[in-house]
Amino acid sequence: MDTERLLLIVEDDDAFARTLARSFERRGYRVLHADGMARMEELLTEHVPQYAVVDLKLKGEATGLACVRTLHEHSAKMRIVVLTGFASIATAVEAIKLGAGHYLAKPSNTDDIEAAFALQEGNPEVELTNRSSSIKTLEWERIHEVLAESDFNISEAARRLGMHRRTLSRKLGKQRV
Repeated sequence: MDTERLLLIVEDDDAFARTLARSFERRGYRVLHADGMARMEELLTEHVPQYAVVDLKLKGEATGLACVRTLHEHSAKMRIVVLTGFASIATAVEAIKLGAGHYLAKPSNTDDIEAAFALQEGNPEVELTNRSSSIKTLEWERIHEVLAESDFNISEAARRLGMHRRTLSRKLGKQRV
């Protein structure tokens, strides 16, 4: 079983997954694609990828965070990058705790992902921002933390936040993600 440069993409958007796969194949990777947890687990019975790209928000019962945990348990050496259009500090922290090496906000390209695979350790030279968080930023991060805790179920997140579902939907629609 050849595992050199074997990449697993866990993404439910078939068009995006195909584009990403083609781009990595041009760079010499052998690519597998899973559209969710069940297919990912099937592929893991036969393959041990060195690399994985996981979308945070997947359709179905499992989130990308559950996939990260399973991938890390399958191979602690696997380089895992989480991609998301729903970036928040809470989900970034959880992804790293569960075994992801990096967490990138969409849109990210193949260069960004490959650079993230190459980085094995944190960078203590990263520039620190000098701005404090605004109330809106703190609210946005809290909303995403609760969304992640409720597996991105908007009705459940709204209940936990003590707001109407339509209010939460409106806030999510207004914010950039």
